[in-house]
Amino acid sequence: MAPVKPSPSPHQNRASMVVIGVLFFIFGFVTWLNGPLITFVKLAFTLDDVNAFLIPMVFYLSYLFLSLPSSWVLRRTGMKKGMGAGLFVMAIGAALFGECATIRVYPGALAGLFVIGAGLSLLQTAANPYISILGPIDSAAQRIAVMGICNKVAGMLAPVAIGALVLSGIDTLDQQVKAAPTPEAREALLSAFAAKIHLPYLTMAALLALLAVWVVRSPLPEISAESNAGGGQSRDRDTPPLSRIPHLWLGVLCLFLYVGVEVMAGDAIGTYGHGFDLPLDETKFFTSFTLAAMLAGYLGGLVLIPRVLSQERYLALSAALGVVLTIAAYATHGYASVACVAALGFANAMMWPAIFPLGIRGLGRHTEIGSAFMVMGIAGGAVLPQLFVQLKQHFPFQAVFLALMAPAYLYILFFALYGHRVGRKAAIAAPSLA
Repeated sequence: MAPVKPSPSPHQNRASMVVIGVLFFIFGFVTWLNGPLITFVKLAFTLDDVNAFLIPMVFYLSYLFLSLPSSWVLRRTGMKKGMGAGLFVMAIGAALFGECATIRVYPGALAGLFVIGAGLSLLQTAANPYISILGPIDSAAQRIAVMGICNKVAGMLAPVAIGALVLSGIDTLDQQVKAAPTPEAREALLSAFAAKIHLPYLTMAALLALLAVWVVRSPLPEISAESNAGGGQSRDRDTPPLSRIPHLWLGVLCLFLYVGVEVMAGDAIGTYGHGFDLPLDETKFFTSFTLAAMLAGYLGGLVLIPRVLSQERYLALSAALGVVLTIAAYATHGYASVACVAALGFANAMMWPAIFPLGIRGLGRHTEIGSAFMVMGIAGGAVLPQLFVQLKQHFPFQAVFLALMAPAYLYILFFALYGHRVGRKAAIAAPSLA
């Protein structure tokens, strides 16, 4: 494990916030490309919804498989070098995706996304606990909200960028492909369309590699996970084994469901809108509307937490709003229903900033491994959207959306009101048996 360094000074904390903010911008931009990428691969590879939604499924499943190995890597490298390694792995994945998407080899493109997700799992396993324990745990949601603003600004820009560079005129192209006089002409149109993804992804790969070098050479200090002594614990021997910390496992499930509903509101909103026969030239930008609502939610959280509301109370109110908006989406039609789905971005905004620190609160020396389990919960972004596209083949898509989203928000409400406290006091008071 990396040697323990002294606690960073306030000046170092501010410099660290800038560096971590850049990282949150990067993985926000990369993550929220998935929504428009679903539209891209559906046309470029001639896919149905189920196969097109392998994009978020493969991307988010990488967190499930690679978060625990990421925690082991971080124990050897420390958080700073681990973040640099994560960026470099993402660069490799971006280059692989760009090459394979250009030549229209879908398994290779999915492999590239899996590698990008692998780099992100390493980056997230380091960056989220880092920002959580950079200051008092009770104000962690406020610090993560600042990171969330960076993340969601990037998320708003990502669909606009790929829409302008790659998806411009997609409705016209779709009609041309359908009207192509020969299979050769059709393939030529699709190959030319797929080639438009090449330069953006190779450019992104180069920028990620440069950022990896910058992070490793930056003044970002190493901080000890043992500084996460929330709840009064201050020594390794006071930290119970993870099996006796139920609020962590309830938090993992909460994060699983949260990421699922976040991806449904962000990446799946284009497919949801297309269910009303809205044009592709409009639906390709719907993810940006969800991200704009999330940005507004982050700004609200930044102002209110912890001055007016605790992070737990804000999480509860957000979950309740999620239930209301999900019901409203079901009860309306067309653009009004899509607007309710986009507004879920506001409800979702402060959920990650509250759930993550509540889940790792009091883990002490277990912070890296506990954070890895929390990050594994990101796999919810693979499961809920895939369930949506599978079930909507057999049932009305609005009813499927409601059946998946409402129970998830109700569980998040339970975690906010009660789940984050389950067993925490007893666990903190008990000596470690490990």
